[in-house]
Amino acid sequence: MSDGSPDTSSVVHPLVQQGLLYEAWDQAPALVFVADENMRYIAVNRTACETLGYTRDELLGLSVTDIAVAPDAPELYNEMMQSHELTGITLLCAKDGTLRPFRYAAKEGTISGLPYYISVGFIADPIA
Repeated sequence: MSDGSPDTSSVVHPLVQQGLLYEAWDQAPALVFVADENMRYIAVNRTACETLGYTRDELLGLSVTDIAVAPDAPELYNEMMQSHELTGITLLCAKDGTLRPFRYAAKEGTISGLPYYISVGFIADPIA
């Protein structure tokens, strides 16, 4: 159904699309973490920072196991690297020490031949 406005979806320049996607990703109602093969965070979205009480620079100075503190977190990360994707629940530690259950989906990707691992998810209801 048209409101008389021109359809711009097919003419939006790819660079504009990238900018829009970045803004949407950064403001998404989900926590987004990107890590390298050494389990170091290389990108995080604003929601992850706000939810866990860290600045972006603070989170980028941490590793996966600094935040994902469930005892099996290192093994789960290795499993994800081997299988190239993983879903589950882990515990995230906020800056104030609060533990938050995190339901996630994680998957491997590559940029210029270099692997990265993206995890997207939500704070889950407390585990009873």
